[in-house]
Amino acid sequence: MTAADAAPVRVIVADDQQIVRAALAALLATQPDFVVVATAHDGAEAVRLCRELRPDVVLMDVRMPGVDGIEATRLLTGGRPEDGPRVLVLTTFDLDDDVYDALRAGASGFLHQDVTAERLFDAVRVVTAGEALLAPAVTRRLIGELARLRPISAELPSAVLAGLTARELEVLRLVAEGLSNQQIAARLMVTEETVKTHVSHTLRKLGLRDRAQAVITAYESGLVVPGTGRSG
Repeated sequence: MTAADAAPVRVIVADDQQIVRAALAALLATQPDFVVVATAHDGAEAVRLCRELRPDVVLMDVRMPGVDGIEATRLLTGGRPEDGPRVLVLTTFDLDDDVYDALRAGASGFLHQDVTAERLFDAVRVVTAGEALLAPAVTRRLIGELARLRPISAELPSAVLAGLTARELEVLRLVAEGLSNQQIAARLMVTEETVKTHVSHTLRKLGLRDRAQAVITAYESGLVVPGTGRSG
């Protein structure tokens, strides 16, 4: 099957501002591989529509009345996260508590609400493919901001990491430090395919969806200690 033959990516746009919902839906509709199946004015409606229509991706505003984007993300990605849609959080800020909480709740990445059309299209395609929308440079900045916003006194990696092998722990630490699979392969002198396998096994063992949650877990478990130049 060619890319042209593939089923279009089904998207729901959730934002409490009607003009934003309409603008995002109109942009996505210009792409032949996307179809906007619904729009939602708040988190509760987004959750209901997702359960009814089973989209591939949700563009989720963080700050909405009632059920906000963070709680809606948690509801959509909890339980059996592999069955839920990928969530891209829309924010008016860069890296703040809302972004951190959304990633922790299960979002695969975040976008500014004034995102360019091409960046929006790329982001939807990236998360649809199962990747996290966190470039290495953004990952490093995220870890730095986590240290500033949510300081954690880390000793040794917590019990949540107990099931990982030494090599998987090493790969997870490097992922959390912002290295790409290619960079990790070069650092460990293994193939990129081997790194992908380690990352896949690590995500499965920890019950995580993607690299975004891996970064959060590595930080909160103490495996990575920002600003100290060492791992936990």
